[in-house]
Amino acid sequence: MDKIFDNTQVAFTLKSDTELDRAYFLFKMIANEPLVRIGTAVTNFAIKAHLPVEGLIRATVFDHFCGGVNENDCLSVVDKMYTKGVSSVLDYSVEGKEAESQFDAALEMTLKTVEFAKERQAIPFAVFKPTGFGRISLYEKIGAKEALTPEEQMEWDRVVARFDLVCNEAHQKKVALLIDAEESWMQDAADELVTNMMRKYNKEQAIVFNTLQMYRWDRLDYLKQVHELAKAEGFYIGMKLVRGAYMEKEHTRAQEKGYPTPICASKEATDENYDAAVHYMIENIDKMAIFAGTHNELSSYKLMAFQQERNIAKNDNRIWFGQLYGMSDNISYNLAAHGYNVAKYLPFGPVRDVMPYLIRRAEENTSVAGQTSRELNLIKSERKRRKEK
Repeated sequence: MDKIFDNTQVAFTLKSDTELDRAYFLFKMIANEPLVRIGTAVTNFAIKAHLPVEGLIRATVFDHFCGGVNENDCLSVVDKMYTKGVSSVLDYSVEGKEAESQFDAALEMTLKTVEFAKERQAIPFAVFKPTGFGRISLYEKIGAKEALTPEEQMEWDRVVARFDLVCNEAHQKKVALLIDAEESWMQDAADELVTNMMRKYNKEQAIVFNTLQMYRWDRLDYLKQVHELAKAEGFYIGMKLVRGAYMEKEHTRAQEKGYPTPICASKEATDENYDAAVHYMIENIDKMAIFAGTHNELSSYKLMAFQQERNIAKNDNRIWFGQLYGMSDNISYNLAAHGYNVAKYLPFGPVRDVMPYLIRRAEENTSVAGQTSRELNLIKSERKRRKEK
């Protein structure tokens, strides 16, 4: 397998020198853990105090990691990336809401992105977060099999109705729909709900996709259980595979509540788990579709090799590679240049509302060993290449 991810000319083909300099500055900042902690605290304070910091945030971290403040704002980015064969997944990244009106607003926005995806070849997927449609504590209560009050039951019925409306719309319009995974303590209820949607809407092909966070040691077994169910009941499985995004929260909660951590014992165990799930899905690709959400070069090479070994076309629509906008362009653009299906998650939303997402990105880059230094080294290589041209 040729090593293709070191080609920085392809990776940064769409970045001007100014944008490359900004990316370098940002990742230098993110590489400094104390600075990220201080910056996060200051930013949170400034937003809560309604200080005029939106312009500064927009000009730096927001524009690097987000597509825009609304869906139309994203279109120039979508079109630009698609000139190089990289598709987009419009991700309404407003988090932590609690009111019914906010859940209805998220529903409307998700329906709008389904329509966008139907109309544009450059947007092959729509996406939403379960907690965009309902309170996390409600998912938690249902997952724990606790009895709901009549009011809570009505509230849950509205959550189910929102899921069903979006899944039905995606099915009607033949738009693949990714449903993100969140904290383990709410995930059981979300898993059950998404599986019911697969039963209903994945009879001819994978339209509805669940997400497996493979830093959880139980997820491979769960995938196999869903597969047995799908074989017995005759539906297709769509799965987005990621390593995971809530590790610190998961460890802390497990410690506080005195149960074993759901997270794999080591980074190596997580990598093995992730690659095993990819392999299992490729082995059963006749009834599955995979969205491999990874910034890991080795895992990407492994999936490419699996496709090659089984004579699966690079652009087989059942297999997609995915990365986040603003990160791992060396993977995304080089894969696309070699004919693979690639989509970038393109977050959008009002600057203030998207800040929790941006803070998570900064913290994740700081905590994932090697992620930020890799980004910096690639940017340095490209700046050097351009100067020597």
